[in-house]
Amino acid sequence: MKKYLKYKLIKLKRVNNMIKNDKDIEKIHDYYREAGKIHKKVMNEAKEKIKIGMSILDIVTKIEENIIKYGGECAFPVNISLNEQAAHYTPILNDTNTINENDIIKLDIGVHINGYIADGAQTLSFNNKNEDLIKSSKDALMSAIDIVKEGTKIEDIGDIIEKTINNYGYKPIKNLMGHGLNQYVAHADPSIPNFNNGNQNKLFDGQVIAIEPFATNGNGFVTDSSSKNIYSQVKLKPTRISFIRSILHQIEGYYGLPFATRWIKSEKCSFAINQLEKDGIIIGYPGLTEIKNSFVSQTEHTIIVHDWGAEIIT
Repeated sequence: MKKYLKYKLIKLKRVNNMIKNDKDIEKIHDYYREAGKIHKKVMNEAKEKIKIGMSILDIVTKIEENIIKYGGECAFPVNISLNEQAAHYTPILNDTNTINENDIIKLDIGVHINGYIADGAQTLSFNNKNEDLIKSSKDALMSAIDIVKEGTKIEDIGDIIEKTINNYGYKPIKNLMGHGLNQYVAHADPSIPNFNNGNQNKLFDGQVIAIEPFATNGNGFVTDSSSKNIYSQVKLKPTRISFIRSILHQIEGYYGLPFATRWIKSEKCSFAINQLEKDGIIIGYPGLTEIKNSFVSQTEHTIIVHDWGAEIIT
């Protein structure tokens, strides 16, 4: 475990280094596909069961339990971001927040099989006043996927996302991006923008990426909130305090992937997390929010790039 974690933490591109022939590539793609099947199942079940008044803690706990039940592992804590919250919100233990009838709900789920990650998100609402906002991110995603194939320029993906969202009268969030996926790396190169950023690099056959348009009636930029409930390990370093060593051992089991503080089994979790962050062993991810009283929608699929087009796996 530590040997692989060291590999990951020094940012070696382990997946690309392992690919030696078409058989290796297809085996890796099959892991992604298997993760994608589980992702689709848990996402569809969640969409059917989420109701007004439900606890957000109960929602994410059930999804994470189902990921394990169906044979996968959590690639990151389930994100459930409401209204102006765009990303990186997951509830803490004893969280009392519930779903109300005016909420716009972003549900972002990650599943992995042997470290190969299927990442996808959908936006839910219980009324139709934000229907066009939700539709704008959905249509932007599908318009982008329609042009994806080997040789597609990254700037062209961003351009069609931006134009589609603008045509609905909304703004893309420019400082949130899609991303590549590697083994045990949830956010790898390349970054996939939600606007035309002039990046002329091209997609290649066999590449696995997540495209995730965010649309808003706000400013088109998110800022960090004061809350941090998601962390990941970024450094291998010993600690002298015994109970922190025990917690660090739990964290190492996530192989550098993000984890939630509610996953840590210790009454001294908060102290340990603060100390590990202070020591530079872990980093936290603040919640990302638009301006107050705005709304954000998000839609995301993981795809495999082929010479003929895009294979959607979530």
